[in-house]
Amino acid sequence: MRDKFIAIVLLVIMCLNFFDVLTDISLGVPEWHIFSESLIVLVSGVGALFLIKDINSRTSNISSLKEELLISDDKFRNISDEMKSARHEYSEVIHNQFEQWSLTSSEQAIAMLLLKGLSFKEIGGVRNTKEKTIRQQASVIYSKANVEGRHEFAAWFLEDFM
Repeated sequence: MRDKFIAIVLLVIMCLNFFDVLTDISLGVPEWHIFSESLIVLVSGVGALFLIKDINSRTSNISSLKEELLISDDKFRNISDEMKSARHEYSEVIHNQFEQWSLTSSEQAIAMLLLKGLSFKEIGGVRNTKEKTIRQQASVIYSKANVEGRHEFAAWFLEDFM
């Protein structure tokens, strides 16, 4: 907006000085004065043209960037949908494995929180249970899964992706 205002001001200066030059020529004003005012007309006109060209260039770039952003948003939505689908499928695989290990629903909930990386204390807070109880349930989960501990339990599910 500011650039458009400046371009308009330059064009007005150019027009006013142009008419002043024409008037000065008809009045017989010295040539050096006509030359200096003609220079003002020329410089203000060139400045306005460069500014208008720059405004048009930036407007074109902004339009291009908006189009690219829309395309990127569409791609991101598609990727997000694919990720949601993959997450849902992977969640089903995890729950099927929990069923094969014969984990109770409580153990499955704790196992999922363990996989999400929550500490025993955090899981206790989420489930309104003592940390010691969560540790005991985690030991039962590890035993049923035939793993040594939390890291091996998480690795069991990540191993196929590596």
